[in-house]
Amino acid sequence: MEENTVYRMPLIGDAAPAFTAKTTQGDINFPADYEGKWVILFSHPADFTPVCTTEFMTFASMADEFKALNTELVGLSVDSLYAHIAWLRRIQEIEWKNFKNVEVKFPLIEDIKMDVSKLYGMIQPSQSTT
Repeated sequence: MEENTVYRMPLIGDAAPAFTAKTTQGDINFPADYEGKWVILFSHPADFTPVCTTEFMTFASMADEFKALNTELVGLSVDSLYAHIAWLRRIQEIEWKNFKNVEVKFPLIEDIKMDVSKLYGMIQPSQSTT
């Protein structure tokens, strides 16, 4: 039955699909926990990859600028919470360009079953293994 389900990215004007999830900052109830704020919900393919690491370092270094704009950051990948925590600790040890001792304080969603990724049309149906 799952094979016939079509997932699509929400369009402008659509309500944000609701979900609850475990994150590196505790459980979230999305979008209810962010009512009255803008949210950048972004995904990355895997923890510990070079490009994803530098993207996270950049986002983390800009977090205060986003907060000043009433905007929250929320990351997502299909890796486990334990992998996320290990990766975020590793990020703090990396020096890259002008970045050093970067602490990622925004939540990173654990999406092992790809429920949120599918809800937001982030997984190509032909690439999904579950």
